[in-house]
Amino acid sequence: MKTAKHLLSFLLLLCILLVGITSCGPDVTPPAEDTAKDFAAEIKLDMSSTTLKQEVTVKAYIDGDTTHFNVPNSVAVGGVLKARYLAVNTPESTGKIEEWGKAASQFTKEKLQSATAILVESDTEKWNMDSTGDRHLVWVWYKTSESEDWRNLNIELLQNGLAIASNSANNRYGETCMAAINQAKAQKLHVYSGQKDPNFPYGEAAELTLKELRCNITDYDNSKVAFEGVITKNHNNSVYVEEYDSETDMYYGMTVYYGYALNGTGLEILSVGNRVRIVGTVTYYETGGTYQVSGLEYSTMRPKDPNNIQKISDGHTPAYVPTSADTFANGKITIAGEESSKTYTYAELAIYSSIEMKNLVVKSVYTTDTEGSSSNGAMTLTCEVDGITVSVRTTVLRDAAGKLITADYFENKTIDVKGLIDCFSGEYQIKVFSVNDVTIH
Repeated sequence: MKTAKHLLSFLLLLCILLVGITSCGPDVTPPAEDTAKDFAAEIKLDMSSTTLKQEVTVKAYIDGDTTHFNVPNSVAVGGVLKARYLAVNTPESTGKIEEWGKAASQFTKEKLQSATAILVESDTEKWNMDSTGDRHLVWVWYKTSESEDWRNLNIELLQNGLAIASNSANNRYGETCMAAINQAKAQKLHVYSGQKDPNFPYGEAAELTLKELRCNITDYDNSKVAFEGVITKNHNNSVYVEEYDSETDMYYGMTVYYGYALNGTGLEILSVGNRVRIVGTVTYYETGGTYQVSGLEYSTMRPKDPNNIQKISDGHTPAYVPTSADTFANGKITIAGEESSKTYTYAELAIYSSIEMKNLVVKSVYTTDTEGSSSNGAMTLTCEVDGITVSVRTTVLRDAAGKLITADYFENKTIDVKGLIDCFSGEYQIKVFSVNDVTIH
């Protein structure tokens, strides 16, 4: 019994000693995380530095790290500076769709839309171009009131985890860029979160007809879709697809941007005249002001993969539906729904489908004159038929000998055209891709 008591006393004394030793040791409780720094505000714009600076306004939102700005012609030819943001690389949200790409694109758009002033700055004493030779590498600054300091949008993207590094340390604000990146990593924000992007189309594509897609296009924004149709044109890394619907007795169309992601068999599938199954993501194309489908894939190792584009048949031709000016400009289509009907304009539903229109009298011709632009020499013909004004937009046209076709070829002529319904600045027009698609009376 005594032995048991002695043992119990010894164990109790040992526990007291261990508690005392532990309490006297160093504090091993992890410190609280530092408050997040706002590096976009901490960095200051030095208006006295030798870098070039220019206040701008937005012409077009492209994606998270690319914006087109209006500038004087002395800064950029044609008055448009295509800005590629320095030090950042946001996920893709146009031709190729990547996780967090839409979030980055929307973030940039919201910041610039809320700005009362926007300024671009070069990294050196001159305006530098990116590897494409078409975009200016710049820092983008903005403020939301005259009383506030400028904020650096490049660094703001980095500190919010909406961009990864892109030569981020080797520039005038490199130290701040790296600190912003490290903070975003530590806080596991967005691209560093390891979490799924709620706006990324991970799942299977929604199987639709082109009519269903066109009638409900906003419902499928940023969604993966699959549909069938005939390729009618291939232009500027995009193809145009159309499909007939017997219920409404009309054609519906879509522009599909394939960018530079496809080659070989993938590009062959998209040949004009092929009927194809398109699988891609619906995105809003800011520059054109319309929706498109992009993010196409083709794997030669898995040709039957449901996420692949697939050729169904070949030998098809555009419908070139005979269309009156009145239908084009004033036509209405009512589509019955499960609970209610909705009325659309004809051009709204038939956009990107092929039509033919006759007896247009050319009243005036505007020629795009932007040196270095791929559309330099393209024309807009303002026409009249049956008292209704219709615009015809051409690509850069050349005759059989390769000579550029200019305004005098069309001025005061009566023409028939075959083209696709297009939209520019909210106005519908007929887009013509070849001089062979125009017949002069």
